[in-house]
Amino acid sequence: MNSTIFVVDDNDTNLLMVKEALEDQYRVITLPSAEKMFAVMEKIKPDLILLDIEMPGMDGFEALRRLKTSLFASIPVIFLTSMNDSALEVRGFTLGAVDFITKPFTAPILLNRIKTHLHVDEIIRERTEEIRQLKNAIVISFADIVEKRDHETGGHVDRTAKYIEILIDAMMKSGVYEEELRNMNFDSFISSARLHDVGKIAIPDSILNKPSRLNEEETENMKTHAIEGEEIINQIAQRANDDEFLSNARLFAGFHHERWDGMGYPYGLEETRIPLQGRIMAIVDVYDALVSERPYKKAFTEEEAISIIMKNAGTQFDPFIADVFFQVKDQFGAVKQNSTKMAAKEMAP
Repeated sequence: MNSTIFVVDDNDTNLLMVKEALEDQYRVITLPSAEKMFAVMEKIKPDLILLDIEMPGMDGFEALRRLKTSLFASIPVIFLTSMNDSALEVRGFTLGAVDFITKPFTAPILLNRIKTHLHVDEIIRERTEEIRQLKNAIVISFADIVEKRDHETGGHVDRTAKYIEILIDAMMKSGVYEEELRNMNFDSFISSARLHDVGKIAIPDSILNKPSRLNEEETENMKTHAIEGEEIINQIAQRANDDEFLSNARLFAGFHHERWDGMGYPYGLEETRIPLQGRIMAIVDVYDALVSERPYKKAFTEEEAISIIMKNAGTQFDPFIADVFFQVKDQFGAVKQNSTKMAAKEMAP
């Protein structure tokens, strides 16, 4: 299948020229504004973007900044510009552009520059994907080992990862904690969340799989899984050189039971002193626990779970993230329903 290229320019003549130059070899989608580009990207992901700088409304630099702080950060962007200014080029490259093509341009130059970047990007993507798949395979296997020890939480790790993907996408669109999310690698962020309960590997089976509610001593023992998880990931980081993935994993593991009002554990942090990873996981972890059946309780309905979370926004949960959760609650419910159906199929004779 031919690569898809978005051409974003407010000049109809420029759009036509680029389309005629590329349409024999690529799938070309012309767009009159950056705003229109983002709307179309909700349905179509391009392989490369040709982006004009001077446009009414959102200009090319602002569009590139938004791209690089979204789930589309890996898409290569080439600026099309009539301006010949080294300061502008420095600014563009700093923001993440891969090249500049000066107008007016010839079709052969345009084609050659695009081929070069698509080829390089394809090699990088293939290698990155290999590494990503290997890392994810290790993480998933490790998380599965922990989850299989806890007989109550089948599918919990996969569901929480999906919930987080939904939630951070909505947070970015809503501008909630955009500054903190802006430079994150979202694939790494989401994958690392699978290790949030890794500390349970240190909890005795007699407590982890007790078929009734835990007593006070057992509850305190169970609470240690947050610190145990943080320590396990710290030990891995010391041997593997800490990176963004392990840093995120440590924060998910160590802080997902903190509370907005400071009454959580293990550190009793409050409000934004709690790392963002912990505040996000606190909501998705509790939601999944509420809508899942346990030996000592029935599953709450989705409506009941949503009501409980929103009632505790501002005390147990970050109120700003809770508001975003409420916006995407139906998507959370769809994930849980799909997981239940898949589990039923696996158990069917």
